Amino acid sequence: QRQLVESGGGSVQPGGSLRLSCVISGFDLDYVTIGWFRQAPGKEREGVSCLSFSDENSYYKDSVKGRFSISKDNAKSAVYLQMDRLKPEDTAVYVCAAEYPGLSGRYYQVRGHLSETDFHTWGQGTQVTVAS
Repeated sequence: QRQLVESGGGSVQPGGSLRLSCVISGFDLDYVTIGWFRQAPGKEREGVSCLSFSDENSYYKDSVKGRFSISKDNAKSAVYLQMDRLKPEDTAVYVCAAEYPGLSGRYYQVRGHLSETDFHTWGQGTQVTVAS
């Protein structure tokens, strides 16, 4: 059974850091691309970052470049989203999702965005709140 389970959300002050985890099961890791999406209250879901396991290429939304970093640990079947210098506008429910077979992160760099329709397996989400 294909499944994604997130953890690591919480509340931090502006400028703080959090690391989100997404544990993956039921996929051949050689062919999966994992994306992180977020949805703030009253707003549409948006793609934040993704990482393709096959070639380790990544994509970042412009507003998080230089602050967020995506990585993976094949041995733990996990993808991490390290979020530094957090801002109140980063407050949202963060969800990881799998594209399988997945496109390269390089493709999303060129395209300039992630689309929900490219990802078919979703986690349950974790809340991130950035406030003083």
